Amino acid sequence: MSKSIDEKILKACINKDPKAQEAFYQYFSSAMYGICLRYCSQVEDAQDVLQEGFLKVFEKLGQFEAKGKLEGWLRQVFIRTALEHYRSNKLHMNLTGIETIEEIGNEDFSMATIGQKEILQIMNKMALGYKTILNLYAVEGYSHAEIAELLGISEGTSKSQLARARQQFKSIWQSMQTYNHGNN
Repeated sequence: MSKSIDEKILKACINKDPKAQEAFYQYFSSAMYGICLRYCSQVEDAQDVLQEGFLKVFEKLGQFEAKGKLEGWLRQVFIRTALEHYRSNKLHMNLTGIETIEEIGNEDFSMATIGQKEILQIMNKMALGYKTILNLYAVEGYSHAEIAELLGISEGTSKSQLARARQQFKSIWQSMQTYNHGNN
């Protein structure tokens, strides 16, 4: 059982107690909203995903097995909810086949040198398809096979889009650096 939230609150949430659900929401909403923002292109979409995610959590909380961490289970619910939202809005998808991939030399660039706030700013400027793949692979640690299954694409497309996402990330970062240096 997670030590982060009182077991009584968890049990009350399973029994649909509104006060317990409010306490649960208050405790976890900020962290889960951060996940939603990483996967959505608009703040309004992130808010919708947050709401939908909590509805699913409260509906399925009784299925949580205390074998793992509650926070990890919640993350999976919100990631899957965000991906469902993403798939339902495939008009925004910017995915192309692997046959058009270009090799990208990243020897002069490392995301590890960039602060978390800057990373979020850059990712918010990225195409939604690229942003999603980059989140799943680099942040959440999914394999290309898992990403392909989650998004209904091929592994090759996942690899291609990750390469393109890294290139777009690098390009946005470089333009931000140029802008920042020009204004100093």
